Amino acid sequence: MILKTEVYGLILAGGKSSRMNTDKGELQYHAATSQRSFLYQMLQKYCTRTFISCRGDQVTALQKEEAYITDENLYKGPLNGILSAHHLHPSKAWMVVAVDLPHVTDTTIAALINQRDDLKPATAYATQASKMPEPLIAIWEPTALTEVEKYTQAGNTCPRKFLIGQDIKIIFPTEDTELFNANYYNEYLEAKNRMGVNHE
Repeated sequence: MILKTEVYGLILAGGKSSRMNTDKGELQYHAATSQRSFLYQMLQKYCTRTFISCRGDQVTALQKEEAYITDENLYKGPLNGILSAHHLHPSKAWMVVAVDLPHVTDTTIAALINQRDDLKPATAYATQASKMPEPLIAIWEPTALTEVEKYTQAGNTCPRKFLIGQDIKIIFPTEDTELFNANYYNEYLEAKNRMGVNHE
């Protein structure tokens, strides 16, 4: 029996959150826990190791027990964090989850693990509406990340376009709102309303 490559977890939290006007990782959707810590604790249940991908100036805001990988700043966009993690642990598959996905649950993550096809470059969620891969809630196999490196060296920066050009495994959530992305403050409030969380 050939064992699957170990999966490490990566919470992408290094963006500057300019549209939200506050660090999206610090937002609270679940009691007194930041979204960054909430996702970290969730991924620890499913991944061999879990890390928070962040900028150097964010490290002091992390909980002392939270492992992190500082962005190398060699690339633009989310590939910066993903490839920084790949460089540190190049033989591992990476379950990548963006910090601005408030409706991700244990069910979401368990389905991603259970439906993973490690013989394909990646296993990624897509909404029923778009059918387009969501690269920031996906498992990236190490072979794919080696190809991503070449992709970026050719001047490309979009992880979705990379996945569209690959033979990947696509899976779908029970409801498309599971993949709702909160980039703006009104979207943060919308998510909290949907979850029945009181505003500060």
